[in-house]
Amino acid sequence: MITSFHSRIPVVNRLIQVLTNPVYLMSALALLFLLYMVAFPIGQILLESFQEDARSDGTGFTIQNWLNVFSGSISQSIFYRPLMHSLSIGLSVSVLSFLLGGGLAWLVMRTDFRYKKSVTMLAIIPYMLPSWVMAFAWMSVFKNDRIGGGQGLFYSLFQISPPDWLAYGFVPIVLTMTLNYFTFFFLLLSVALGAVNASLEESARILGASSARTIRKITLPLIIPAISSAFILTFSKSLGSFSVPAFLGLPTKYYTIATMLHSSIQNRMVSEAYVLCIVLLMVCALLIFFNQKAVGKRKSFATITGKDSRKHLYSLKRWRRPLTWIVLGGMGAVSAVPLVVLTLQTFMMTNSQFSFDNFTLHFWLGESNPAIASGEVGVLKNDALFSAIGNSLKISFVAASIAALMGIVFGYIISKRRNRFDGRSIEQLSYLPYLIPGIAFSAIYLSMFATPSWLLPGLYGTLTLIILICVVNELPIATRSGASTMHQIGGELEEAAYVQGASWFRRFSKILLPLSKKTLFSVFLLLFISVIKELDLIILLITPENNTLPTLMFKYAESGFQQYANALMLIIVVIILITYYIASKLGKIDFTKGIGG
Repeated sequence: MITSFHSRIPVVNRLIQVLTNPVYLMSALALLFLLYMVAFPIGQILLESFQEDARSDGTGFTIQNWLNVFSGSISQSIFYRPLMHSLSIGLSVSVLSFLLGGGLAWLVMRTDFRYKKSVTMLAIIPYMLPSWVMAFAWMSVFKNDRIGGGQGLFYSLFQISPPDWLAYGFVPIVLTMTLNYFTFFFLLLSVALGAVNASLEESARILGASSARTIRKITLPLIIPAISSAFILTFSKSLGSFSVPAFLGLPTKYYTIATMLHSSIQNRMVSEAYVLCIVLLMVCALLIFFNQKAVGKRKSFATITGKDSRKHLYSLKRWRRPLTWIVLGGMGAVSAVPLVVLTLQTFMMTNSQFSFDNFTLHFWLGESNPAIASGEVGVLKNDALFSAIGNSLKISFVAASIAALMGIVFGYIISKRRNRFDGRSIEQLSYLPYLIPGIAFSAIYLSMFATPSWLLPGLYGTLTLIILICVVNELPIATRSGASTMHQIGGELEEAAYVQGASWFRRFSKILLPLSKKTLFSVFLLLFISVIKELDLIILLITPENNTLPTLMFKYAESGFQQYANALMLIIVVIILITYYIASKLGKIDFTKGIGG
Protein backbone atom coordinates (compact mmCIF):
# COMPACT_ATOMS: atom_id res chain seq x y z
CA MET A 1 0.00 0.00 0.00
CA ILE A 2 2.86 2.38 0.90
CA THR A 3 4.64 1.61 -2.37
CA SER A 4 1.45 2.14 -4.31
CA PHE A 5 0.82 5.46 -2.54
CA HIS A 6 4.34 6.75 -3.23
CA SER A 7 4.15 5.60 -6.84
CA ARG A 8 1.14 7.83 -7.33
CA ILE A 9 2.84 10.96 -5.98
CA PRO A 10 4.69 11.79 -9.27
CA VAL A 11 1.42 11.39 -11.16
CA VAL A 12 -0.38 13.71 -8.73
CA ASN A 13 2.46 16.23 -8.89
CA ARG A 14 2.40 16.08 -12.67
CA LEU A 15 -1.38 16.65 -12.70
CA ILE A 16 -1.02 19.65 -10.35
CA GLN A 17 1.74 21.04 -12.56
CA VAL A 18 -0.47 20.70 -15.65
CA LEU A 19 -3.47 22.32 -13.98
CA THR A 20 -1.42 25.28 -12.69
CA ASN A 21 0.69 25.87 -15.81
CA PRO A 22 -0.73 28.83 -17.79
CA VAL A 23 0.43 27.39 -21.12
CA TYR A 24 -1.43 24.12 -20.49
CA LEU A 25 -4.54 25.99 -19.39
CA MET A 26 -4.48 28.24 -22.46
CA SER A 27 -3.95 25.24 -24.71
CA ALA A 28 -6.96 23.48 -23.18
CA LEU A 29 -9.19 26.55 -23.49
CA ALA A 30 -8.02 27.18 -27.07
CA LEU A 31 -8.74 23.58 -28.04
CA LEU A 32 -12.22 23.67 -26.48
CA PHE A 33 -13.04 26.92 -28.27
CA LEU A 34 -11.80 25.66 -31.65
CA LEU A 35 -13.48 22.28 -31.30
CA TYR A 36 -16.89 23.84 -30.64
CA MET A 37 -16.65 26.82 -32.99
CA VAL A 38 -14.77 25.17 -35.88
CA ALA A 39 -14.71 21.38 -35.71
CA PHE A 40 -18.34 21.03 -34.65
CA PRO A 41 -19.68 23.09 -37.60
CA ILE A 42 -17.57 21.03 -40.00
CA GLY A 43 -19.01 17.87 -38.43
CA GLN A 44 -22.48 19.31 -38.96
CA ILE A 45 -21.71 19.95 -42.62
CA LEU A 46 -20.55 16.35 -43.01
CA LEU A 47 -23.69 15.01 -41.34
CA GLU A 48 -25.94 17.21 -43.49
CA SER A 49 -24.28 15.83 -46.63
CA PHE A 50 -25.71 12.40 -45.71
CA GLN A 51 -29.14 13.77 -44.81
CA GLU A 52 -32.09 13.03 -47.08
CA ASP A 53 -32.89 16.08 -49.16
CA ALA A 54 -35.68 18.45 -48.14
CA ARG A 55 -37.47 17.57 -51.38
CA SER A 56 -38.12 14.07 -50.08
CA ASP A 57 -40.38 13.06 -47.23
CA GLY A 58 -37.71 11.09 -45.36
CA THR A 59 -35.47 12.32 -42.58
CA GLY A 60 -32.90 9.51 -42.49
CA PHE A 61 -29.33 9.14 -43.75
CA THR A 62 -28.41 8.30 -47.33
CA ILE A 63 -25.40 8.24 -49.67
CA GLN A 64 -27.56 9.23 -52.62
CA ASN A 65 -26.46 12.86 -52.35
CA TRP A 66 -22.83 11.84 -52.88
CA LEU A 67 -23.79 9.57 -55.77
CA ASN A 68 -25.75 12.42 -57.38
CA VAL A 69 -22.75 14.71 -57.17
CA PHE A 70 -20.04 12.26 -58.29
CA SER A 71 -21.80 9.99 -60.75
CA GLY A 72 -25.34 11.24 -61.34
CA SER A 73 -26.79 12.62 -64.54
CA ILE A 74 -26.01 16.15 -63.40
CA SER A 75 -22.50 15.44 -62.05
CA GLN A 76 -20.74 17.15 -64.98
CA SER A 77 -22.66 20.39 -64.59
CA ILE A 78 -22.92 20.41 -60.79
CA PHE A 79 -19.47 19.12 -59.85
CA TYR A 80 -16.73 18.29 -62.37
CA ARG A 81 -16.91 21.37 -64.57
CA PRO A 82 -17.28 23.83 -61.63
CA LEU A 83 -14.44 22.04 -59.81
CA MET A 84 -12.10 22.48 -62.79
CA HIS A 85 -13.10 26.14 -63.01
CA SER A 86 -12.46 26.65 -59.28
CA LEU A 87 -9.06 24.93 -59.35
CA SER A 88 -7.90 26.83 -62.42
CA ILE A 89 -9.01 30.13 -60.86
CA GLY A 90 -7.40 29.33 -57.49
CA LEU A 91 -4.06 28.31 -59.00
CA SER A 92 -3.97 31.21 -61.45
CA VAL A 93 -4.84 33.80 -58.82
CA SER A 94 -2.25 32.36 -56.39
CA VAL A 95 0.56 32.35 -58.96
CA LEU A 96 -0.22 35.84 -60.27
CA SER A 97 -0.60 37.17 -56.71
CA PHE A 98 2.79 35.69 -55.80
CA LEU A 99 4.47 37.30 -58.80
CA LEU A 100 2.86 40.69 -58.15
CA GLY A 101 2.88 40.72 -54.34
CA GLY A 102 6.23 38.97 -53.98
CA GLY A 103 7.89 41.23 -56.52
CA LEU A 104 6.58 44.34 -54.77
CA ALA A 105 7.64 43.02 -51.35
CA TRP A 106 11.18 42.43 -52.65
CA LEU A 107 11.41 45.91 -54.17
CA VAL A 108 10.13 47.58 -51.00
CA MET A 109 12.07 45.56 -48.41
CA ARG A 110 15.35 44.56 -50.05
CA THR A 111 16.25 47.12 -52.72
CA ASP A 112 16.98 50.86 -52.95
CA PHE A 113 13.65 51.37 -54.72
CA ARG A 114 12.25 54.89 -54.22
CA TYR A 115 8.82 55.94 -52.89
CA LYS A 116 8.35 52.77 -50.82
CA LYS A 117 5.59 54.16 -48.60
CA SER A 118 3.67 55.41 -51.62
CA VAL A 119 3.84 51.99 -53.29
CA THR A 120 2.76 50.29 -50.06
CA MET A 121 -0.27 52.53 -49.66
CA LEU A 122 -1.21 51.93 -53.30
CA ALA A 123 -0.80 48.17 -52.73
CA ILE A 124 -3.20 48.00 -49.77
CA ILE A 125 -5.92 50.15 -51.37
CA PRO A 126 -7.24 47.24 -53.51
CA TYR A 127 -7.47 45.13 -50.35
CA MET A 128 -9.60 47.85 -48.78
CA LEU A 129 -12.16 47.35 -51.53
CA PRO A 130 -14.51 44.36 -51.38
CA SER A 131 -13.56 41.97 -54.16
CA TRP A 132 -17.02 42.17 -55.69
CA VAL A 133 -16.70 45.95 -55.93
CA MET A 134 -13.62 45.36 -58.08
CA ALA A 135 -15.93 43.19 -60.18
CA PHE A 136 -18.38 46.11 -60.46
CA ALA A 137 -15.55 48.35 -61.63
CA TRP A 138 -14.54 45.77 -64.26
CA MET A 139 -18.11 45.56 -65.53
CA SER A 140 -18.36 49.35 -65.62
CA VAL A 141 -15.43 49.38 -68.04
CA PHE A 142 -15.86 46.17 -70.06
CA LYS A 143 -19.59 45.43 -69.83
CA ASN A 144 -21.16 44.38 -73.13
CA ASP A 145 -24.80 43.82 -74.09
CA ARG A 146 -24.79 40.17 -72.98
CA ILE A 147 -27.06 40.86 -70.00
CA GLY A 148 -28.85 43.92 -71.34
CA GLY A 149 -28.65 47.53 -70.31
CA GLY A 150 -26.01 50.07 -71.28
CA GLN A 151 -22.49 49.03 -72.16
CA GLY A 152 -19.36 50.13 -70.29
CA LEU A 153 -16.65 52.76 -70.64
CA PHE A 154 -14.70 50.72 -73.21
CA TYR A 155 -17.64 50.84 -75.62
CA SER A 156 -18.21 54.55 -74.93
CA LEU A 157 -14.60 55.36 -75.86
CA PHE A 158 -13.99 53.02 -78.81
CA GLN A 159 -17.51 52.06 -80.00
CA ILE A 160 -16.42 48.41 -79.84
CA SER A 161 -18.35 45.88 -77.78
CA PRO A 162 -15.92 43.81 -75.65
CA PRO A 163 -16.01 40.04 -76.33
CA ASP A 164 -17.55 37.75 -73.73
CA TRP A 165 -14.17 36.32 -72.66
CA LEU A 166 -13.04 39.83 -71.67
CA ALA A 167 -16.33 40.93 -70.10
CA TYR A 168 -17.17 37.72 -68.21
CA GLY A 169 -15.70 34.36 -67.23
CA PHE A 170 -12.20 33.13 -66.40
CA VAL A 171 -10.08 36.13 -67.43
CA PRO A 172 -11.90 38.91 -65.54
CA ILE A 173 -12.46 36.68 -62.49
CA VAL A 174 -8.75 35.86 -62.22
CA LEU A 175 -7.60 39.43 -62.82
CA THR A 176 -10.03 41.08 -60.38
CA MET A 177 -9.26 38.50 -57.66
CA THR A 178 -5.52 38.92 -58.19
CA LEU A 179 -5.82 42.68 -57.76
CA ASN A 180 -7.63 42.03 -54.47
CA TYR A 181 -5.60 39.14 -53.00
CA PHE A 182 -1.99 39.94 -53.96
CA THR A 183 -1.86 41.99 -50.73
CA PHE A 184 -1.59 38.71 -48.76
CA PHE A 185 1.70 37.95 -50.48
CA PHE A 186 2.91 41.54 -50.24
CA LEU A 187 2.32 41.88 -46.49
CA LEU A 188 3.37 38.39 -45.39
CA LEU A 189 6.51 38.34 -47.53
CA SER A 190 7.40 41.86 -46.40
CA VAL A 191 7.38 40.59 -42.83
CA ALA A 192 9.57 37.61 -43.68
CA LEU A 193 12.04 39.63 -45.76
CA GLY A 194 12.27 42.31 -43.09
CA ALA A 195 12.94 39.71 -40.37
CA VAL A 196 15.76 37.88 -42.19
CA ASN A 197 18.99 38.37 -40.25
CA ALA A 198 21.30 40.27 -42.61
CA SER A 199 24.38 38.70 -41.00
CA LEU A 200 23.51 35.41 -42.70
CA GLU A 201 23.54 37.03 -46.14
CA GLU A 202 26.62 39.06 -45.26
CA SER A 203 28.49 35.91 -44.27
CA ALA A 204 27.60 34.33 -47.62
CA ARG A 205 28.88 37.35 -49.53
CA ILE A 206 32.14 37.38 -47.52
CA LEU A 207 32.66 33.76 -48.52
CA GLY A 208 32.32 34.77 -52.18
CA ALA A 209 28.72 33.87 -52.95
CA SER A 210 27.06 35.93 -55.68
CA SER A 211 23.88 37.89 -54.99
CA ALA A 212 21.81 35.34 -56.94
CA ARG A 213 23.32 32.42 -55.02
CA THR A 214 22.81 34.21 -51.69
CA ILE A 215 19.15 34.77 -52.48
CA ARG A 216 18.67 31.18 -53.66
CA LYS A 217 20.53 29.46 -50.80
CA ILE A 218 19.95 31.81 -47.85
CA THR A 219 17.07 34.22 -48.31
CA LEU A 220 14.57 32.04 -50.18
CA PRO A 221 14.71 29.07 -47.74
CA LEU A 222 14.09 31.46 -44.84
CA ILE A 223 10.93 32.92 -46.38
CA ILE A 224 9.45 29.66 -47.72
CA PRO A 225 7.05 29.40 -44.71
CA ALA A 226 5.71 32.88 -45.49
CA ILE A 227 5.35 32.04 -49.19
CA SER A 228 3.47 28.84 -48.41
CA SER A 229 1.21 30.58 -45.88
CA ALA A 230 0.34 33.32 -48.37
CA PHE A 231 -0.22 30.73 -51.11
CA ILE A 232 -2.62 28.73 -48.94
CA LEU A 233 -4.52 31.83 -47.84
CA THR A 234 -4.85 33.10 -51.41
CA PHE A 235 -5.77 29.73 -52.89
CA SER A 236 -8.38 29.04 -50.20
CA LYS A 237 -9.97 32.48 -50.50
CA SER A 238 -10.09 32.18 -54.30
CA LEU A 239 -11.51 28.67 -54.16
CA GLY A 240 -14.34 29.62 -51.80
CA SER A 241 -15.11 33.08 -53.22
CA PHE A 242 -18.71 33.57 -54.27
CA SER A 243 -19.25 37.23 -55.14
CA VAL A 244 -16.77 37.76 -57.97
CA PRO A 245 -17.59 34.50 -59.84
CA ALA A 246 -21.29 35.28 -59.38
CA PHE A 247 -21.11 38.74 -60.95
CA LEU A 248 -18.55 37.93 -63.65
CA GLY A 249 -19.26 34.27 -64.32
CA LEU A 250 -23.00 33.65 -64.18
CA PRO A 251 -23.91 35.86 -67.20
CA THR A 252 -22.04 33.32 -69.37
CA LYS A 253 -23.00 30.33 -67.16
CA TYR A 254 -19.41 30.02 -65.91
CA TYR A 255 -19.95 28.22 -62.60
CA THR A 256 -17.47 27.54 -59.81
CA ILE A 257 -17.95 25.26 -56.80
CA ALA A 258 -18.92 28.28 -54.66
CA THR A 259 -21.54 29.64 -57.07
CA MET A 260 -22.87 26.12 -57.67
CA LEU A 261 -23.08 25.64 -53.90
CA HIS A 262 -25.15 28.83 -53.59
CA SER A 263 -27.33 27.79 -56.52
CA SER A 264 -27.92 24.38 -54.92
CA ILE A 265 -29.05 25.99 -51.65
CA GLN A 266 -31.42 28.29 -53.55
CA ASN A 267 -32.86 25.28 -55.39
CA ARG A 268 -33.33 23.41 -52.09
CA MET A 269 -30.59 20.92 -52.97
CA VAL A 270 -29.06 21.55 -49.55
CA SER A 271 -27.50 18.13 -49.06
CA GLU A 272 -25.77 18.27 -52.45
CA ALA A 273 -24.54 21.75 -51.52
CA TYR A 274 -22.88 20.37 -48.41
CA VAL A 275 -21.25 17.65 -50.47
CA LEU A 276 -19.69 20.41 -52.59
CA CYS A 277 -18.60 22.12 -49.38
CA ILE A 278 -16.87 18.96 -48.17
CA VAL A 279 -15.07 18.75 -51.51
CA LEU A 280 -13.72 22.27 -51.01
CA LEU A 281 -12.53 21.30 -47.54
CA MET A 282 -10.79 18.18 -48.85
CA VAL A 283 -8.98 20.08 -51.61
CA CYS A 284 -7.68 22.70 -49.18
CA ALA A 285 -6.80 20.05 -46.57
CA LEU A 286 -4.67 18.25 -49.16
CA LEU A 287 -2.94 21.52 -49.98
CA ILE A 288 -2.11 22.06 -46.28
CA PHE A 289 -0.82 18.48 -45.99
CA PHE A 290 1.58 18.86 -48.91
CA ASN A 291 2.61 22.29 -47.60
CA GLN A 292 3.56 20.83 -44.22
CA LYS A 293 5.55 18.09 -45.93
CA ALA A 294 7.37 20.62 -48.08
CA VAL A 295 8.12 23.16 -45.35
CA GLY A 296 8.97 20.66 -42.65
CA LYS A 297 11.17 22.06 -39.92
CA ARG A 298 11.96 25.28 -41.79
CA LYS A 299 9.21 27.16 -39.97
CA SER A 300 11.20 27.08 -36.71
CA PHE A 301 13.84 29.63 -37.78
CA ALA A 302 14.36 32.36 -35.19
CA THR A 303 15.32 35.65 -36.81
CA ILE A 304 14.44 38.11 -34.01
CA THR A 305 16.95 37.86 -31.19
CA GLY A 306 18.61 40.08 -28.64
CA LYS A 307 21.15 41.17 -31.28
CA ASP A 308 20.74 44.02 -33.72
CA SER A 309 20.55 43.20 -37.42
CA ARG A 310 21.46 45.51 -40.28
CA LYS A 311 19.66 45.20 -43.58
CA HIS A 312 21.48 44.96 -46.89
CA LEU A 313 19.68 46.67 -49.76
CA TYR A 314 20.37 45.49 -53.29
CA SER A 315 21.08 48.27 -55.78
CA LEU A 316 18.78 48.49 -58.81
CA LYS A 317 21.39 50.64 -60.59
CA ARG A 318 20.18 51.81 -64.00
CA TRP A 319 16.83 50.06 -63.53
CA ARG A 320 15.93 52.18 -60.50
CA ARG A 321 14.30 55.07 -62.36
CA PRO A 322 12.31 53.09 -65.00
CA LEU A 323 11.13 50.54 -62.41
CA THR A 324 10.00 53.37 -60.15
CA TRP A 325 7.81 54.92 -62.81
CA ILE A 326 6.50 51.59 -64.13
CA VAL A 327 5.51 50.39 -60.65
CA LEU A 328 4.05 53.73 -59.54
CA GLY A 329 2.11 54.07 -62.78
CA GLY A 330 0.82 50.50 -62.70
CA MET A 331 -0.10 50.54 -59.00
CA GLY A 332 -1.66 53.97 -59.35
CA ALA A 333 -3.85 52.71 -62.19
CA VAL A 334 -4.80 49.56 -60.29
CA SER A 335 -5.67 51.52 -57.15
CA ALA A 336 -7.18 54.66 -58.63
CA VAL A 337 -9.06 53.57 -61.76
CA PRO A 338 -11.70 51.45 -59.95
CA LEU A 339 -12.29 54.22 -57.42
CA VAL A 340 -12.49 56.91 -60.11
CA VAL A 341 -14.89 54.90 -62.29
CA LEU A 342 -17.19 53.98 -59.41
CA THR A 343 -17.08 57.51 -57.99
CA LEU A 344 -18.09 58.94 -61.35
CA GLN A 345 -21.02 56.57 -61.50
CA THR A 346 -22.42 57.92 -58.22
CA PHE A 347 -22.97 61.23 -60.07
CA MET A 348 -24.66 59.70 -63.15
CA MET A 349 -28.43 59.77 -63.44
CA THR A 350 -28.25 56.96 -66.02
CA ASN A 351 -25.62 54.34 -65.32
CA SER A 352 -22.61 54.07 -67.71
CA GLN A 353 -23.49 57.22 -69.67
CA PHE A 354 -20.34 59.31 -69.30
CA SER A 355 -21.51 62.83 -70.19
CA PHE A 356 -21.94 66.17 -68.37
CA ASP A 357 -25.66 66.21 -69.18
CA ASN A 358 -26.00 63.05 -67.10
CA PHE A 359 -24.46 64.63 -63.95
CA THR A 360 -26.52 64.68 -60.71
CA LEU A 361 -26.15 64.84 -56.92
CA HIS A 362 -29.40 62.98 -56.35
CA PHE A 363 -27.81 59.71 -55.18
CA TRP A 364 -25.96 61.56 -52.43
CA LEU A 365 -28.30 64.37 -51.35
CA GLY A 366 -31.54 63.93 -53.31
CA GLU A 367 -35.04 63.92 -51.87
CA SER A 368 -37.48 61.11 -52.56
CA ASN A 369 -38.58 61.04 -56.20
CA PRO A 370 -40.83 58.17 -57.35
CA ALA A 371 -39.36 58.46 -60.85
CA ILE A 372 -35.83 57.68 -59.59
CA ALA A 373 -34.84 54.42 -57.90
CA SER A 374 -38.37 53.77 -56.59
CA GLY A 375 -38.31 56.96 -54.53
CA GLU A 376 -35.10 56.20 -52.61
CA VAL A 377 -33.55 59.28 -50.97
CA GLY A 378 -29.85 60.14 -51.23
CA VAL A 379 -27.56 58.01 -49.08
CA LEU A 380 -26.56 60.94 -46.83
CA LYS A 381 -30.23 61.56 -46.01
CA ASN A 382 -31.05 57.91 -45.35
CA ASP A 383 -31.36 56.91 -41.68
CA ALA A 384 -30.51 53.33 -42.65
CA LEU A 385 -27.00 54.52 -43.62
CA PHE A 386 -26.11 55.77 -40.14
CA SER A 387 -27.51 52.66 -38.50
CA ALA A 388 -25.41 50.52 -40.87
CA ILE A 389 -22.30 52.60 -40.13
CA GLY A 390 -22.78 52.12 -36.38
CA ASN A 391 -23.28 48.36 -36.75
CA SER A 392 -20.28 48.00 -39.07
CA LEU A 393 -17.97 49.90 -36.72
CA LYS A 394 -19.08 47.90 -33.66
CA ILE A 395 -18.70 44.55 -35.41
CA SER A 396 -15.37 45.41 -37.04
CA PHE A 397 -13.70 46.95 -33.98
CA VAL A 398 -14.75 44.25 -31.50
CA ALA A 399 -14.14 41.30 -33.85
CA ALA A 400 -10.75 42.58 -35.04
CA SER A 401 -9.58 43.32 -31.47
CA ILE A 402 -10.57 39.89 -30.14
CA ALA A 403 -9.20 37.99 -33.15
CA ALA A 404 -5.86 39.87 -33.13
CA LEU A 405 -5.29 39.16 -29.43
CA MET A 406 -6.34 35.52 -29.81
CA GLY A 407 -3.94 35.23 -32.75
CA ILE A 408 -1.00 36.32 -30.59
CA VAL A 409 -1.95 33.86 -27.81
CA PHE A 410 -2.57 31.00 -30.23
CA GLY A 411 0.68 31.82 -32.04
CA TYR A 412 2.57 31.60 -28.75
CA ILE A 413 1.08 28.18 -27.98
CA ILE A 414 1.90 26.94 -31.48
CA SER A 415 5.51 28.17 -31.32
CA LYS A 416 6.17 26.71 -27.86
CA ARG A 417 4.35 23.41 -28.40
CA ARG A 418 4.70 22.89 -32.13
CA ASN A 419 5.92 19.31 -31.64
CA ARG A 420 3.10 18.43 -29.24
CA PHE A 421 -0.42 17.29 -29.98
CA ASP A 422 -2.11 20.42 -28.64
CA GLY A 423 0.17 22.80 -30.58
CA ARG A 424 -0.35 20.96 -33.86
CA SER A 425 -4.09 20.67 -33.26
CA ILE A 426 -4.49 24.39 -32.51
CA GLU A 427 -2.47 25.29 -35.62
CA GLN A 428 -4.60 23.09 -37.88
CA LEU A 429 -7.99 23.87 -36.31
CA SER A 430 -7.39 27.62 -36.31
CA TYR A 431 -6.82 27.55 -40.06
CA LEU A 432 -9.92 25.54 -40.96
CA PRO A 433 -12.38 28.50 -41.08
CA TYR A 434 -10.73 29.73 -44.29
CA LEU A 435 -11.54 26.38 -45.89
CA ILE A 436 -15.27 26.70 -45.28
CA PRO A 437 -17.19 28.77 -47.84
CA GLY A 438 -18.76 31.76 -46.13
CA ILE A 439 -22.31 30.90 -47.12
CA ALA A 440 -22.06 27.36 -45.75
CA PHE A 441 -20.34 28.57 -42.57
CA SER A 442 -23.09 31.16 -42.06
CA ALA A 443 -25.83 28.58 -42.57
CA ILE A 444 -24.33 26.24 -39.97
CA TYR A 445 -23.92 29.03 -37.41
CA LEU A 446 -27.49 30.09 -38.03
CA SER A 447 -28.61 26.56 -37.23
CA MET A 448 -26.31 26.26 -34.20
CA PHE A 449 -27.36 29.49 -32.50
CA ALA A 450 -30.99 29.86 -33.56
CA THR A 451 -32.05 28.44 -30.18
CA PRO A 452 -30.27 28.26 -26.79
CA SER A 453 -27.80 25.37 -26.51
CA TRP A 454 -24.76 24.39 -24.43
CA LEU A 455 -25.22 27.22 -21.93
CA LEU A 456 -25.32 29.73 -24.80
CA PRO A 457 -28.44 31.82 -25.46
CA GLY A 458 -30.12 32.01 -28.83
CA LEU A 459 -28.04 34.57 -30.73
CA TYR A 460 -29.89 34.91 -34.03
CA GLY A 461 -30.67 38.51 -34.87
CA THR A 462 -27.93 39.88 -32.59
CA LEU A 463 -24.63 41.57 -33.35
CA THR A 464 -23.01 39.06 -30.97
CA LEU A 465 -23.51 36.21 -33.44
CA ILE A 466 -22.08 38.27 -36.29
CA ILE A 467 -19.06 39.25 -34.17
CA LEU A 468 -18.54 35.63 -33.14
CA ILE A 469 -18.53 34.25 -36.67
CA CYS A 470 -16.25 37.09 -37.83
CA VAL A 471 -13.76 36.33 -35.02
CA VAL A 472 -13.69 32.64 -35.93
CA ASN A 473 -13.43 33.41 -39.64
CA GLU A 474 -10.45 35.76 -39.13
CA LEU A 475 -8.49 33.41 -36.84
CA PRO A 476 -6.42 31.90 -39.70
CA ILE A 477 -4.58 35.07 -40.66
CA ALA A 478 -4.42 36.28 -37.02
CA THR A 479 -2.99 32.97 -35.80
CA ARG A 480 -0.53 32.61 -38.67
CA SER A 481 0.71 36.16 -38.16
CA GLY A 482 1.00 35.57 -34.42
CA ALA A 483 2.81 32.27 -34.92
CA SER A 484 5.18 33.84 -37.46
CA THR A 485 6.10 36.56 -34.95
CA MET A 486 6.52 34.12 -32.05
CA HIS A 487 8.68 31.78 -34.18
CA GLN A 488 11.02 34.70 -34.85
CA ILE A 489 11.40 35.77 -31.20
CA GLY A 490 14.47 34.08 -29.78
CA GLY A 491 13.76 31.80 -26.82
CA GLU A 492 16.71 33.19 -24.86
CA LEU A 493 14.77 36.40 -24.16
CA GLU A 494 12.01 34.60 -22.28
CA GLU A 495 14.47 32.16 -20.68
CA ALA A 496 16.47 35.04 -19.21
CA ALA A 497 13.33 36.44 -17.55
CA TYR A 498 12.41 32.95 -16.28
CA VAL A 499 15.82 32.58 -14.64
CA GLN A 500 15.20 35.90 -12.87
CA GLY A 501 12.00 34.49 -11.40
CA ALA A 502 9.44 36.29 -13.59
CA SER A 503 6.06 34.56 -13.84
CA TRP A 504 4.63 33.58 -17.20
CA PHE A 505 2.13 36.45 -17.21
CA ARG A 506 4.91 38.90 -16.45
CA ARG A 507 7.13 37.44 -19.20
CA PHE A 508 4.25 37.58 -21.67
CA SER A 509 3.21 41.15 -20.80
CA LYS A 510 6.69 42.63 -20.41
CA ILE A 511 8.63 40.83 -23.16
CA LEU A 512 6.47 39.02 -25.69
CA LEU A 513 3.64 41.57 -26.04
CA PRO A 514 5.97 44.58 -26.46
CA LEU A 515 7.92 42.69 -29.15
CA SER A 516 4.60 41.76 -30.79
CA LYS A 517 2.91 45.16 -30.35
CA LYS A 518 3.33 46.27 -33.94
CA THR A 519 2.15 42.90 -35.20
CA LEU A 520 -0.89 43.20 -32.93
CA PHE A 521 -1.78 46.65 -34.28
CA SER A 522 -1.06 45.65 -37.87
CA VAL A 523 -3.16 42.48 -37.65
CA PHE A 524 -5.96 44.46 -35.99
CA LEU A 525 -5.98 46.90 -38.90
CA LEU A 526 -5.87 44.11 -41.47
CA LEU A 527 -8.75 42.29 -39.79
CA PHE A 528 -10.73 45.51 -39.32
CA ILE A 529 -10.52 46.08 -43.07
CA SER A 530 -11.54 42.48 -43.75
CA VAL A 531 -14.53 42.53 -41.39
CA ILE A 532 -15.90 45.93 -42.35
CA LYS A 533 -16.21 44.82 -45.99
CA GLU A 534 -17.43 41.28 -45.23
CA LEU A 535 -20.54 40.15 -47.11
CA ASP A 536 -20.61 36.43 -47.95
CA LEU A 537 -20.06 35.37 -44.35
CA ILE A 538 -22.86 37.41 -42.75
CA ILE A 539 -25.50 37.78 -45.46
CA LEU A 540 -27.66 34.99 -43.95
CA LEU A 541 -27.32 36.35 -40.39
CA ILE A 542 -28.42 39.90 -41.10
CA THR A 543 -31.84 41.19 -40.04
CA PRO A 544 -33.34 44.60 -40.91
CA GLU A 545 -32.28 45.85 -37.46
CA ASN A 546 -28.59 44.97 -37.82
CA ASN A 547 -27.74 45.80 -41.43
CA THR A 548 -24.09 46.61 -42.13
CA LEU A 549 -22.63 48.79 -44.87
CA PRO A 550 -21.78 45.84 -47.18
CA THR A 551 -25.19 44.18 -46.77
CA LEU A 552 -26.97 47.48 -47.39
CA MET A 553 -24.72 48.01 -50.40
CA PHE A 554 -25.54 44.53 -51.71
CA LYS A 555 -29.28 45.16 -51.34
CA TYR A 556 -28.93 48.32 -53.42
CA ALA A 557 -26.94 46.45 -56.08
CA GLU A 558 -29.43 43.56 -56.07
CA SER A 559 -32.25 46.05 -56.68
CA GLY A 560 -30.37 47.58 -59.60
CA PHE A 561 -29.54 50.81 -57.74
CA GLN A 562 -25.85 50.71 -58.67
CA GLN A 563 -25.19 54.38 -57.93
CA TYR A 564 -26.33 53.96 -54.33
CA ALA A 565 -24.17 50.84 -53.96
CA ASN A 566 -21.12 52.67 -55.27
CA ALA A 567 -21.73 55.59 -52.89
CA LEU A 568 -21.78 53.22 -49.90
CA MET A 569 -18.58 51.60 -51.17
CA LEU A 570 -16.85 55.00 -51.13
CA ILE A 571 -18.05 55.57 -47.55
CA ILE A 572 -16.49 52.22 -46.56
CA VAL A 573 -13.18 53.25 -48.14
CA VAL A 574 -13.22 56.60 -46.31
CA ILE A 575 -13.84 54.85 -42.97
CA ILE A 576 -10.98 52.44 -43.64
CA LEU A 577 -8.58 55.26 -44.55
CA ILE A 578 -9.48 57.18 -41.38
CA THR A 579 -9.01 54.03 -39.28
CA TYR A 580 -5.65 53.38 -40.93
CA TYR A 581 -4.51 56.92 -40.16
CA ILE A 582 -5.53 56.68 -36.49
CA ALA A 583 -4.00 53.20 -36.08
CA SER A 584 -0.75 54.31 -37.73
CA LYS A 585 -0.47 57.20 -35.28
CA LEU A 586 -1.37 55.25 -32.15
CA GLY A 587 0.36 51.98 -33.02
CA LYS A 588 3.12 53.50 -35.21
CA ILE A 589 2.20 51.05 -37.96
CA ASP A 590 4.31 51.20 -41.11
CA PHE A 591 3.07 48.75 -43.73
CA THR A 592 6.22 49.43 -45.77
CA LYS A 593 7.72 46.96 -43.28
CA GLY A 594 4.82 44.51 -43.61
CA ILE A 595 2.60 43.20 -40.82
CA GLY A 596 4.23 44.23 -37.61
CA GLY A 597 6.27 46.92 -39.34
